[in-house]
Amino acid sequence: MTATKATQLRSLLGTGRLLAGVGARDALDARLIEEAQFDFVWASSFCISAANCVPDSSILSMTQFLDAARAMNEAVRLPVVFDADTGYGDEHNVAYATKRIEEAGLAALCIEDKVFPKQTSLRAGGRHALLPIEEFARKVESAVSARQNEDFVVMARTEALIAGLGQEEALRRAHAYEEAGADCILLHSKSRSASEVVQCLRAWTGKARFVIVPTNYPDLIEPVIEELGTVAMVIYGNHTVRVAVKAVRDVLSEMRAVHGIHTVGDRLATLEEMFSLQRDFGKAEPPKEA
Repeated sequence: MTATKATQLRSLLGTGRLLAGVGARDALDARLIEEAQFDFVWASSFCISAANCVPDSSILSMTQFLDAARAMNEAVRLPVVFDADTGYGDEHNVAYATKRIEEAGLAALCIEDKVFPKQTSLRAGGRHALLPIEEFARKVESAVSARQNEDFVVMARTEALIAGLGQEEALRRAHAYEEAGADCILLHSKSRSASEVVQCLRAWTGKARFVIVPTNYPDLIEPVIEELGTVAMVIYGNHTVRVAVKAVRDVLSEMRAVHGIHTVGDRLATLEEMFSLQRDFGKAEPPKEA
């Protein structure tokens, strides 16, 4: 029997080492992430929303997000973790979403405890109301019950720090979500310092391991994260789309300014590199070892 991506991710988590993944908007991002030898792809709702030029505010449908994630999954051998936002409704919607996400061959889903429609976590002035703990715990239980393969990973994301509710509330929610069956807890913060997250991690007394997203505190690097001992995964959530916007904008501006393409060649991938990324479907080669 062929191992599933869920089994692959579960096995990686079982090694106990810190796994690193990157947010993607499409299959090309995913293939570049694999080429760079990261451990997994994060099918990011922020990146997919940005690729459609809409805010990351529950505007796109589950089907639109899932179509993008399915294309990523088909392009790579890496496990793909699906950013399912608030789960697209109540616990019944979460159960349906879990089945569809698992059927698409993805390795995991992550749902967060914000009220629908959510607003992206790091936007200044965003609305960050949270569901009552008991209500969100039912969503976690629903996802766990709906999965067909026990290796399929269910992540519960608490936005308590994003909402300004503090460490005690974040830990209270993390414990409740672990009890509801979550395999990992994603803890996010909009602080410019890692101290808020680090304090939570050091105070944790549960068994579940954490997932963190150090977008706002880039000085928290992997060797330091590993020393904390409670973090299973680190996600670099939106760097692919942000670097693409800057690079494309710079090149387009120069092309317009110089009325040609004669000055930008050293900033372009070669056609041979593009052909390599567009390898024949079904004949994907694993990324080369460094």
